[in-house]
Amino acid sequence: MKNISKVFYITIFLVILAVGYGALSPENFEVVTSNIKNFIADTFGWYYIILLSFLLALSIFLILSPYGKIRLGKDTDRPQFSTITWIAMLFSAGMGIGLVFYGAAEPLSHFAVNPATAEPGSAEAFKESLRQTFFHWGFHAWAVYGIVALSLAFFQFRKGQPGLISATLKPLFGKKMEGPWGTLVDVLAVFATVFGVATSLGFGAVQINAGLNYLFDVPIGIQSQLIIIAIVTVLFIISAWSGLSKGIKYLSNLNLVLAIALLALVVILGPTLLIFNTFTDSVGGYLSSLIELSFRTSPLNAENREWLDAWTIFYWSWWIAWAPFVGMFIARVSKGRTIKEFLFGVLVVPTVIGAFWFSAFGSTAINIQSTGIQDLASASTELVVFEMFNTMPLSLILSFVAILLIISFFITSADSATFVLGMQSTNGSLTPPNTVKLTWGIIQSTIAVILLSVNGLTALQNTIIIAALPFSFVIVLMVIALMKSLKEELKLMKK
Repeated sequence: MKNISKVFYITIFLVILAVGYGALSPENFEVVTSNIKNFIADTFGWYYIILLSFLLALSIFLILSPYGKIRLGKDTDRPQFSTITWIAMLFSAGMGIGLVFYGAAEPLSHFAVNPATAEPGSAEAFKESLRQTFFHWGFHAWAVYGIVALSLAFFQFRKGQPGLISATLKPLFGKKMEGPWGTLVDVLAVFATVFGVATSLGFGAVQINAGLNYLFDVPIGIQSQLIIIAIVTVLFIISAWSGLSKGIKYLSNLNLVLAIALLALVVILGPTLLIFNTFTDSVGGYLSSLIELSFRTSPLNAENREWLDAWTIFYWSWWIAWAPFVGMFIARVSKGRTIKEFLFGVLVVPTVIGAFWFSAFGSTAINIQSTGIQDLASASTELVVFEMFNTMPLSLILSFVAILLIISFFITSADSATFVLGMQSTNGSLTPPNTVKLTWGIIQSTIAVILLSVNGLTALQNTIIIAALPFSFVIVLMVIALMKSLKEELKLMKK
């Protein structure tokens, strides 16, 4: 394979070590990674909370400041993709599959199983469940993606640097980023991306298996899940092979159509008035309590702190770990947009869509639970949405559309990742060779298969969260380098 950088070989070596450890000693791997993850949550939880709140504040500042007029590219460049397609692409790569997986399950859990502060099953728990879910999937998550993507897009398209994480640090460290230190930064980004997507492949296969079992009595087990991964792997490699302007673009638009169709069906067939009322009320609650939620650490309440570690700190770590992959993909499809247009689109649109999605699915699930129609809270996470559909009219159609959407999101996330991994391992090439993308696609699926077969997905998830800590320091440096360069760029524009 041509143009392969040393990042490729170093990351492959580290992946083999980690996966080998997980495959040969899965229980020990899970115990060790869980202990490290818990230590990081306890020790650095305050740091994650401050960091993400700072990134959100910085995003708002950049939108409102004169820096917002700077274009991500030359002044004559214009967006390659239409706004609708662009939103569909960033949404699909960012967290699309998570909305289906957690759309009903997370609000239901916050309501009936383990609320943050309210009494389980109470009216206050209902309100809190949606407010907390909006918080976890809203502005803070997209601020992480947005700032990382902005930095990459600015240096790549405006300053002519290669599309690498390390290249964004050159204003601070100069040529050193072309040596071992730059390689270390890029290896960390690729490692987090590989394991992050492999985890999604594993969990996605489990949920598709659950849906197919509900619809067609397909057996739930490792054999079915391996077949699902094999089929999806072929599909996402074909999509990645066809390029950014074909496969990924068309699939992202398909995702948007299927998601709107499923959302509309749930709103119409579910408790429609309740959905609109809870959406309106919960958005107000989310916005009015945003500052308090953003800085809550519960230092004097051990039980509440445990909840924060399990939910908020977990999500903040997860978004940081996914930032190299999602940020790089969003950057790649955002050339030609101004900083104001870019950050507003990345922050506001997915947050609003996500809030309405969780209102529809969460309110429907909680209504079913609280009225005693069915005990959804006792179902496993991957089955909650299908059990919910089972109580609604047109249940087979709802489940079928949901499975199609999961598969479509599944393929889009994976082929976006192969594209990004190809860029990262070919010195930032905007058109990585198909052989490189094929190799990464097979590697990701192999990791998922191996660790799924030994029940090692939880340990893999822990590994990604652990990788988030060192990458968070990289994000801090990226912000400093970006602000330094934006200040210089604004001076040049004024001249």
